[in-house]
Amino acid sequence: MGCSMSGLNALYDATTGGSDVWINDRRFRILRQIGEGGFAFVYLVREHQPASDAAVARRDTAHVSEDGTYAMKKVLIQSKEQLDLVREEIRVSSLFNHPNLLPLLDHAVLAVKNQQGDWSHEAYLLFPVHLDGTLFDNANIMLSRKEFYSTADVLQIFRQMCEGLKHMHSFDPPYAHNDVKPGNVLITWRKGQAPVATLMDFGSARPARKEIRSRSEALQLQEWAAEHCSAPYRAPELWDCPSHADIDERTDIWSLGCTLFAIMYNVSPFEYALGESEGSLQLAIVNGQLKWPAGPKPPYPDELRQFVIWMLQPQAAMRPHISDVLLHVDKLIAKYLP
Repeated sequence: MGCSMSGLNALYDATTGGSDVWINDRRFRILRQIGEGGFAFVYLVREHQPASDAAVARRDTAHVSEDGTYAMKKVLIQSKEQLDLVREEIRVSSLFNHPNLLPLLDHAVLAVKNQQGDWSHEAYLLFPVHLDGTLFDNANIMLSRKEFYSTADVLQIFRQMCEGLKHMHSFDPPYAHNDVKPGNVLITWRKGQAPVATLMDFGSARPARKEIRSRSEALQLQEWAAEHCSAPYRAPELWDCPSHADIDERTDIWSLGCTLFAIMYNVSPFEYALGESEGSLQLAIVNGQLKWPAGPKPPYPDELRQFVIWMLQPQAAMRPHISDVLLHVDKLIAKYLP
């Protein structure tokens, strides 16, 4: 049906009606689709047969599924540009190794031929499965029920996100995630314990620091951000970049502050501007015009609100770095956790 790319060996088993997929030396049965977006589809899969002891020994035992189930992302690639982006996502994802970052367990890129005889590519990316959904999924449910996380849960979820982001920002040069938002944070619920937060989707992750020295470079950055960074969580300097600017990983700190707000109130801090024109959203973000919705009773402590404001400084130089954010969240945890 096709040939392998970049030394990877992936075979799609058409004889079973598309229900089985090989990723390198591992065979998986597709159980059901659990997500989609753009040219990508996410499936719940089960490893078809136990791998050999030698194959298991080569894997990270922390991520071997007990019941053989995983999440498999299938990307339909229509152009060389898309192929380069997928390969970059694979490369960047393979850099990280942290319990609060979703690990890429295996991957393959496959050249396939359609019925018309034209060639294209498909990529298969294998991840641990998290069936409890994302912060965004949970926010929609909680919003409909008028429910809110406790202060303790807010802080513990947020701290885990910060730990994952710190790992990315600690590289030399630092990497920015560039799309921190509730939809990219998986939540796993544990009875009697704080939920586990796992940051995912490194398709937009790039080296964080950029020197902008001309108007054309500023416009190029804005165009890139418009394609890769979700608008309600995009930092002001990515909306309106000066012709002379030093961009760094604090673009993520802005998105982190927006996400903390969303954990607290189940909506983004600039949600109110979404019903207006995109210009209104940009204006609200660039000016840092927050609107605080009704929250739980009793309300969250004022220190938590001030924490959000500290991260949502329109001037990037006024925002903290991730190490400062972690120090502060630890102080709040020491004060507010029972």
